[in-house]
Amino acid sequence: MGGAAGFVRTSLAVVALLAWCQAQSSTRSYGPVFEEQPAHTLFPEGSAEEKVTLACRARASPPATYRWKMNGTEIKVEPDSRYRLVAGDLVISNPVKAKDAGSYQCVASNSRGTVVSREASLRFGFLQEFSAEERDPVKITEGWGVMFACSPPPHYPGLSYRWLLNEFPNFIPADGRRFVSQTTGNLYIAKTEASDLGNYSCFATSHIDFITKSVFSKFSRLSLAAEDARQYAPSIKARFPADTYALAGQMVTLECFAFGNPVPRIKWRKLDGSQSSKWIGSEPLLQIQDVGFEDEGTYECEAENTKGRDTHQGRIIIQAQPEWLKVITDTEADIGSDLRWSAANASQPLPFLFFSSNGFILLFAQNRIEVSGGELRFSKLVLEDSGMYQCVAENKHGTVYASAELTVQALAPDFRLSPVKRLIPAARSGKVIIPCQPRAAPKATVLWTKGTELLVNSSRVTITADGTLILQNISKSDEGKYTCFAENFMGKANSTGILSVRDATKITLAPSSADINVGENLTLQCHASHDPTMDLTFTWSLDDFPIDLDRSEGHYRRASAKEAIGDLSIFNTQLRHSGRYTCTAQTVVDSASESATLTVRGPPGPPGGVVVRDIGDTTVQLSWSRGFDNHSPIARYIVEARTLLSSKWKQMRTNPVNIEGNAETAQVVNLIPWMDYEFRVLASNILGVGEPSLPSSKIRTKEAAPTVAPSGLGGGGGAPNELIINWTPTLRDYQNGDGFGYILSFRKKGTQGWLTARVPHAESLHYVYRNESIGPYTPFEVKIKAYNRKGEGPESLTAIVYSAEEEPKVAPFRVMAKAVLSSEMDVSWEPVEQGDMTGVLLGYEIRYWKDGGKEEAADRVRTAGLVTSAHVTGLHPNTKYHVSVRAYNRAGTGPPSPSTNVTTTKPPPKRPPGNISWTFSGSTVSIKWDPVVAKADESAVTGYKMLYRQDSHSAPTLYLASKSRIDIPVPEDFTHAFVQIRVTGPGGDGTPAEVHILRNSGTSMMVEDSVTRPVPHAALITTNSVVMLALIRYLEL
Repeated sequence: MGGAAGFVRTSLAVVALLAWCQAQSSTRSYGPVFEEQPAHTLFPEGSAEEKVTLACRARASPPATYRWKMNGTEIKVEPDSRYRLVAGDLVISNPVKAKDAGSYQCVASNSRGTVVSREASLRFGFLQEFSAEERDPVKITEGWGVMFACSPPPHYPGLSYRWLLNEFPNFIPADGRRFVSQTTGNLYIAKTEASDLGNYSCFATSHIDFITKSVFSKFSRLSLAAEDARQYAPSIKARFPADTYALAGQMVTLECFAFGNPVPRIKWRKLDGSQSSKWIGSEPLLQIQDVGFEDEGTYECEAENTKGRDTHQGRIIIQAQPEWLKVITDTEADIGSDLRWSAANASQPLPFLFFSSNGFILLFAQNRIEVSGGELRFSKLVLEDSGMYQCVAENKHGTVYASAELTVQALAPDFRLSPVKRLIPAARSGKVIIPCQPRAAPKATVLWTKGTELLVNSSRVTITADGTLILQNISKSDEGKYTCFAENFMGKANSTGILSVRDATKITLAPSSADINVGENLTLQCHASHDPTMDLTFTWSLDDFPIDLDRSEGHYRRASAKEAIGDLSIFNTQLRHSGRYTCTAQTVVDSASESATLTVRGPPGPPGGVVVRDIGDTTVQLSWSRGFDNHSPIARYIVEARTLLSSKWKQMRTNPVNIEGNAETAQVVNLIPWMDYEFRVLASNILGVGEPSLPSSKIRTKEAAPTVAPSGLGGGGGAPNELIINWTPTLRDYQNGDGFGYILSFRKKGTQGWLTARVPHAESLHYVYRNESIGPYTPFEVKIKAYNRKGEGPESLTAIVYSAEEEPKVAPFRVMAKAVLSSEMDVSWEPVEQGDMTGVLLGYEIRYWKDGGKEEAADRVRTAGLVTSAHVTGLHPNTKYHVSVRAYNRAGTGPPSPSTNVTTTKPPPKRPPGNISWTFSGSTVSIKWDPVVAKADESAVTGYKMLYRQDSHSAPTLYLASKSRIDIPVPEDFTHAFVQIRVTGPGGDGTPAEVHILRNSGTSMMVEDSVTRPVPHAALITTNSVVMLALIRYLEL
């Protein structure tokens, strides 16, 4: 009786479990998964906004409900409170710092479990006013450095700083001499100047989201005592901390500023590593973008001027927020099984890891659950273990959460999703694998039968632990029905398939190994036989990796379309095509494979591990490791380098000159001192030059004294008593070291002793020597050489440079002026003597002014060079002019010559010739017109000019006539022509009259309005009364 009751209770439990499983599978439910979590929020005090919203949204089925915690305590959301929920968001009305500042978390729950969001802080931003107390005045000696303290008022978060000088908005720029620290707000002036006198105020600005607020301090007066012109070495006043902690991925800023005279220059370096490409250097600041652990180390700021240097060092220490390396994931596990979840996290400092279940922390072992470091272990899972689990990692920089859902399953065996394959083909003498994979929880016990025969493990039959059936050395007798039986305490099920035996696949022609050069073509053969009832396919692999013919960039192609032929053609072979090729002939039941080796010979691969050592000023020693020879011996190596001045790689000279193929070291020679280099090595063989090695680390050759004298030595010009010397600044390639500058040597030509001057800075390009004893245009002998911290370089060749010129002291003489036309004149003179010049004669300046005018308002024309005459145009007709001539050079114009007078001629008559008529006689046309009589205010008429043109495209011909008629020869086929006629005389040419002559008009007379046209060049003919001129250029009639 007791046994029957126990059986009934077990049966009821099984039925209950089955009902629970069916209910679970009927709906696809899952626990909450956050899609939006609260973020850190900064709320400005006094903001017009009346609420703060912390977002929270989770995906869940059934939908999630939400709760919120503040500082670990659950918030009560009541109808009349300042808190309300909008979906999952928490809205806080009229937030107050004293009540609402803190850490918030969202809790999302449904029937599957509970998850807790990351923590989000709510903080309140503010900026108070500066103190109302007056600030003390500051008095400093001009030329010394000074610091103004900002002393900002209480605030949160950080501020940006500027300084006002005297009034708003006159902000002080950061110009190298002045610097505003964004850490303290203090203003530093490296070397005060007279322009710094005034009142100073610190201007602080707070940026909170879209709200900006600024306040400024009381003014502090700066007074300057008498200037102290003495120079002094730098002294660093604005220093970055000895230890700067930074979070990976953020930007780090170090500040460094020094007092000094001259104003110091700031340089940055990393003492235990090379400069990063992420550096943004702007003298007082060093900024490193997206800082990483490789940027950790000791940094040095150096302030330097011509009087000395000062340094400061500090460390950057990189830390990081927790970051998951491995997270827990959603898991389905069988009831009664064991489960181990593990998580891993990286950060600096190392994080504290713990787990929670449905919002409750699991710190210690509980019944069947153990927590150890980053592991959560379950033994003998039960249905109640299902739920939402979270792994939490936290350090002082933040907290991260990883969530996963655990679903514990209890299921009877079920083949509906994965039945045994209904038809199972197998190859004769081959092997077949028949899986048995019912869905079941806990795992089912599996049995196999063939027909009614129970199968057990033997030499040909294997049943694996997961229930898979493996039959080997198959024969025709193995055909039949195979059934898998599966059972657990929830129930039982079975699935059947039929095994069919087919002929085996065989390779009948296998590929052969080959040896070829890069770029050649090859075909690998592969033929096979197979069961005719099945399809045959060929696949190829290279070193066990399948070859995709469609993505081979044309290198691989099937050589034949026949089913039993799988030949593979390889085109334009490359080094990467070397290896073991395997041809596989395959049907649905079996496959056969054969392999062959292809060797592709080519240029060598890149050498490895290029190391630079024994660094000198012009030499370094390189070593490298041998790369792949790609099946052809390495013949020689080539060394290339590039500098910071050029990204182009150039072949370098080496010792030995030719580096043999068995070498792994060489000396590079003829390098530039004090230059940053990267090196790489290339190997070559009879098939060509291979790929280069990776570049070596950057190195800088040692400093050396300059070896090249500066070029472009010259000069001249300037103010009286000055000698200006110019040169071309030396390029970085030839400076050879730091502290670069120039040494000038000069002396008056013909004297013995040399004067010297040192000019610092490589960018310098001129020097001015002032001395009252320097006469104008005095020749000096000048030499130049370069220097740096290692010494002095060679001197240049001696150049002759003249001191500043003075205006000419003598005037031209015998000035003559002659009127040419009514608006033009010719001027000539005798030149000044070169021995009288105090500079290089550039030419002469002609000044001319009307009678009764002032010489100061005269018009001017300049000549270039040593010419002693000039043609002046644009004059007024019939006007008396005074003319003088002066010599000029780069310093100015000299004294005037005695003036001479000239009167321009009267203008030509304005009236054009009238009553123009023409008569044809054979091959001649006679043209006549009324004479033009000059008026009293016009110049006399001495003749006429006539321009004759056959048509608009032909070249014109110019005729001169002394009377008012002219005979012109014309061709037999003459039909028409265009004629322009004008008077000429001492005053020039008059206004033209234009007529169109037609042959068939007989004797005619035609008068037209005068026009002015550009005339092409024409031929020249001379008779007793007619001169035909060849015009070389366009004339305007």
